[in-house]
Amino acid sequence: MTTRTELPIPPVGIGACCAPLTGGILDDESAEQLARTFKALGDPTRVRLVSLIAAADGAEACICDLTEPVGLSQPTVSHHMKLLADAGLVTREQRGKWAYYRIVDETFDALRAAVSR
Repeated sequence: MTTRTELPIPPVGIGACCAPLTGGILDDESAEQLARTFKALGDPTRVRLVSLIAAADGAEACICDLTEPVGLSQPTVSHHMKLLADAGLVTREQRGKWAYYRIVDETFDALRAAVSR
């Protein structure tokens, strides 16, 4: 049995709210939203987890495949993945007892655009 759980992406979407950092002045709400997303990437373990998912077949990875490469327990990796999902950087799909994660390309595209000239 496959249950798909879409975790929330920031309500307005980073791309819709945020002008490039180099191309204008951000309003308070846009700056806070952008900062929350970057904060989720402010931990080296979370950056590694994102890179592991992006490099996996189909850009999708099971939580069971993410623990060994980062050398952390499954509950700790799950905590990191929850923070990434809450920031809209990954989606989570429950398949039986395992959670599978996928990169949200649109969020990374918006981050890239926000820091581009």
